Amino acid sequence: MSKHIKSDGAHSWDTYWQGTGDVGAFSAGGVNHPAIAAFWDLFFSAVANRNQGIQLLDVATGNGAILVSALSILDAEKTSITCVDISAAAIKNVEQQFPGTRGVVADARSIPLDSGQFDIVTSQFGVEYAGPEAVTEAARLVASGGQLALMLHVIDGIVHKECSASLAAIEKLQASNFVPYAIELFETGFAAVGGADRVAYDEAGTQLAPAIQAAEAIMAEYGEGVAGDTIARLYSDVGHIHSNMPKYEPTEVFDWLHSMDHELQAYAGRMSSMMDAAIGEAAFKELCVKLEASGFDLNKSESLVPSGESTPLAWILIATR
Repeated sequence: MSKHIKSDGAHSWDTYWQGTGDVGAFSAGGVNHPAIAAFWDLFFSAVANRNQGIQLLDVATGNGAILVSALSILDAEKTSITCVDISAAAIKNVEQQFPGTRGVVADARSIPLDSGQFDIVTSQFGVEYAGPEAVTEAARLVASGGQLALMLHVIDGIVHKECSASLAAIEKLQASNFVPYAIELFETGFAAVGGADRVAYDEAGTQLAPAIQAAEAIMAEYGEGVAGDTIARLYSDVGHIHSNMPKYEPTEVFDWLHSMDHELQAYAGRMSSMMDAAIGEAAFKELCVKLEASGFDLNKSESLVPSGESTPLAWILIATR
C-alpha cells in the first residue's frame, strides 16, 4: 500500500475502526507507549494557560488518542475540538467516545475547512499515511500564532520494527495454509462425527500437522503476542474446538474461521500501510524545511527516544506560525 490513502485504503481502515472503540493497543493500529502520553501532556500543558478559548483540530484522528491528553489538561469549556479522518467509522467512534467533538470525514490531503482557523493542529501517527501534501494541508489550517504538533512514524523505529515482525509472522502463517487446512479438517471432522468414514478426516489431520508446527515455530520466533496475539488465538481456538467438536455448531465454526482469515489479511494490510508511512531522516528534514519556508518557526524537530531505549519511537515536530 502506498503512502497515499485511496478509496480502498479508506475501506480498509473503515473496516478496522468499526471493530474498535479503543484508544490504545500498541499492536492493533494505534500505539500505546508512556513516552507518547508524556509528550502530549507536556505539549498541552504548555498551551493550557491561554486565557482565550482554543480551537483544536486533530487530523487523521483514528481512535482519538490525542484527545485523551488534550481533555485531561485543557479547559473543556474553552476548548472546541474538531477531528478529521478518512474513515467514517473512526469519526463515529470518536464522536461517541468524546461527546461534543465535531467530526469531519475527509481525505487528509483535502480537508474541507477554512485556512487558518485553528489554534492547534495535531496528528499522531496519522497524517503521514496520506503523504507529504497532507502535512502541507494540515499546516494550512493553523492560525497566525498557532501551533502545528505532529508525531510521525519513523523508519526502523520501535513501531516500524514491530509492524515488520507482525507482517512477517502473518505471511509465514498464510504460507502454511493454516486456515484452509483447518477448514478442511473441520469439514471432514464434522462429517465423521455424523457417521462418515474417518479416512478423509485422518488425511486432513495429516495435512494440517505441518501448518500447526509452523504456527508453533512462528510464536516461538516472534512471541505469542505478535500480530496482536491473533496467531496465538487462532492456534489455541482451533485446538480447543478440535478437541470438542461434538459441542460445536459447524456453521459457527466455519464462519469464525473465515472471519479469522479475513482478520489476518486485514492485519497484514495495516502493518504494510504503517511501514509504508514511516519517514526517514532525509524526508523528515525536507518536511521541516518546507514548513519553515511557508512561514513556520520550528520549536522542536527531532526523534522521540523513550528513556532507557536506543531506538526511536517517532519523529516529533512542533512548529509555530
